[in-house]
Amino acid sequence: MKKIINTSEAPNPVGPYNQSVLAAGLLFISGQIAIDPATGELVTGDIESETHRVLKNIGAILREAGMGYEDVVKCSVFVSDMENYGRIDAIYAQYFAEDTAPPANWWRCPTCPNMFT
Repeated sequence: MKKIINTSEAPNPVGPYNQSVLAAGLLFISGQIAIDPATGELVTGDIESETHRVLKNIGAILREAGMGYEDVVKCSVFVSDMENYGRIDAIYAQYFAEDTAPPANWWRCPTCPNMFT
């Protein structure tokens, strides 16, 4: 049996799906972009601000499910420019403790900035 987990503290999905689904004790979170749930606006400017917003959105969904960043078992990170790896990774480290940080796959997605506008 699955349970749908949504929260007003994270942005509404931009498609016909939910923010997350809990099944067999695992939480599957839909891909997040840097949308501020308070305004519905896409956060732009610098990669640090965008990364913080994405991770705050994920944190809100985790909290709604009664979980925290330490419960995450895998991350997939889609970036338009791999040159931002170090800057994103520095923010990532602020949310995930080194001893519980999940493995992350990084994917270059050149069209990512334009996919949602």
